[in-house]
Amino acid sequence: MPPEHIDVLTGFLDRAGCIATVTAIVDSQPSSANALAVIWLDLDRFKLVNESFGHLGGDAVLARMAGRLAERLAGRAEPCRMGGDEFVFLARSTDAAAAQRIAADLLSCVKTPLEVGNIRLYPTGSIGIAVLESGEDAVSVLERADRAMVEAKRLGGDRTVVSGDERVAGRLGVLLAREELAVENKLHMALESGGLALHYQPIIALDGTIHAVEALMRCTAEGESVSPVRFIPVAEKTGLVVRLGEWSMLHGAMYAHRLAALGLSTKVAINVSRAQLTAPKFSQALHAALLCSDAPPELIELELTESLFMDVSDVVQSNLMAAKMAGISLAIDDFGTGYSCLANLKDIPASKLKIDRAFIKVLPHDLRALAIVRAITNMARELGMTVVAEGVETEEQRAALVDVGVDAIQGFLHARPMDGEALIAWLQQRTAE
Repeated sequence: MPPEHIDVLTGFLDRAGCIATVTAIVDSQPSSANALAVIWLDLDRFKLVNESFGHLGGDAVLARMAGRLAERLAGRAEPCRMGGDEFVFLARSTDAAAAQRIAADLLSCVKTPLEVGNIRLYPTGSIGIAVLESGEDAVSVLERADRAMVEAKRLGGDRTVVSGDERVAGRLGVLLAREELAVENKLHMALESGGLALHYQPIIALDGTIHAVEALMRCTAEGESVSPVRFIPVAEKTGLVVRLGEWSMLHGAMYAHRLAALGLSTKVAINVSRAQLTAPKFSQALHAALLCSDAPPELIELELTESLFMDVSDVVQSNLMAAKMAGISLAIDDFGTGYSCLANLKDIPASKLKIDRAFIKVLPHDLRALAIVRAITNMARELGMTVVAEGVETEEQRAALVDVGVDAIQGFLHARPMDGEALIAWLQQRTAE
């Protein structure tokens, strides 16, 4: 490397030398996986050193730190100084796991105390790692490592963040991990391009009649199906869950109207999130869904987590009562895994209680779980509630639940979630039998 690309203070490559080296690696191995790992190190709170000892004193500390780091690396990576107290280490033919081991060594080295005059310093560092991806250019991989380092510093320093794990601002300004950001973008695309759909899973009474169908949201963007496990947490974090919930209420109500028009009147259960129920305009959105769909309110049911029923805030209680006044029934979903207070159950305006699948999946062999299910069922029945067991997959589980005395079951044993057309055909076939 020409002398003009060498940092005078540390003897490392300077910023221009670093970029030139990364560019040469990219050009020589444009499609090679793990051809390079960029490890970006920034010393934490180094501004205090400059303020305390002046820039000459700060430079002396940087020179000593650089010598220590170079010795610790022992040829495993090429050191560069990007300016100030920021260093980059270029590790060739290195994957993320190996880069993290190098980063751990670097952090350990940085934390060794330094004597400056009669003061002992206890420095720490923040590290970001980016592994070169196929087709990626030099600037992009360096920028990813820099962003990961910034996230490590934001989290308090003295840590390592691998690119892809750092949090960046999404469309709504919320800090999201890069995977979450991609999901947020897909949700926006689905909302804008018709990529949302409702699938329906029947809830079947023990006598075989259809008790209700639960509406479950599905999301597709750019031909990719995004699992609810991925998009629901992101929607909740960004506030998009309110828009998704309003969409679900409207389309669920429209489907209930369609079923009634076909002579297949069946209650449609729609999930409602905490963000929706704590919004002052929830009742307006609910009434708008009923008005636009012309669905009979008695064919709509709202499923809410038990913690929402225990929320005594005026907004939540007002929204619950507005739903009841409109003729819509309420159900407690996933009961048994939240923070319910049994003393409040007597005042809850819900007519249905759904026992969480966590208790069902271990039946019939887990006798303690069976005892809990029996106790919940008896309590709910005494309170005049219908009891539904979620996640029923085997005949053995069903037999145990029949013995316990639940009213209905939901799960793969009888039917998987299906789209609206498939459910209509399924209901018509059962009606014909």
